[in-house]
Amino acid sequence: MEKKKKRLVIRTIILAVLVLAIGYTVYGTATKDKVELLAVGSKAPDFTLVDLNGEKHKLSDYKGQGVFLNFWGTWCKPCEKEMPAMDRQYKAFKDQGVQTLAVNIAQTDFEVQNFVDRYELTFPVVIDKTKSVMTAYNVGNLPATLLIDPDGKVAKIVTGEMTEAKIASYMELVKPK
Repeated sequence: MEKKKKRLVIRTIILAVLVLAIGYTVYGTATKDKVELLAVGSKAPDFTLVDLNGEKHKLSDYKGQGVFLNFWGTWCKPCEKEMPAMDRQYKAFKDQGVQTLAVNIAQTDFEVQNFVDRYELTFPVVIDKTKSVMTAYNVGNLPATLLIDPDGKVAKIVTGEMTEAKIASYMELVKPK
C-alpha cells in the first residue's frame, strides 16, 4: 500500500511539472513580441556597426548605392569558401556603385582580423557584437546575404554558399541604373 501512495505522489509531481512546462511554453509563445519577417521589397533596417579600423558604417549612408550585405563567421566553411570570390567581385563593382559589407556574428576582433588578413580581404568587415543586426535581419544559418537596392529596399535574400558567378549576378542586380 505504501508503494502505491509513493508512486501516486511521484506521478502527480511529474504531471504537475509537465503541465507547468506546457503552460509556460504556450504563454511565452502567445506573448512574445512579433518579429516582422524581412522579405523582398521590405525596407532594409538601418544599423551602425564599427569595422576593424574603428570606422562606423551606417547602412543609410549607402543610400543611392547597391549593398551586398553578407552575414558570416570565421568558423563557417561555406563563408570561408565564398569570401575570396566576394572580394574579387567587390573590386569589380565598387566603382559601379555597389558596396560590400561583411557582418561578422559576434566574434572577437582578433579572430576576425586574422581571417581578414589570411584572405587579404579589402571590403569593409564589421562585427555585430550584440547580434542585434543579425536579429533585425532575421538571420539564422550562415552564410546569409541580403541584396539591398539603391532605394534601401531588400532586392534578394540568399542563404548558403554562393559561386562567384552568382555573386556577380547579385551585384549586377543591385547596381544603380
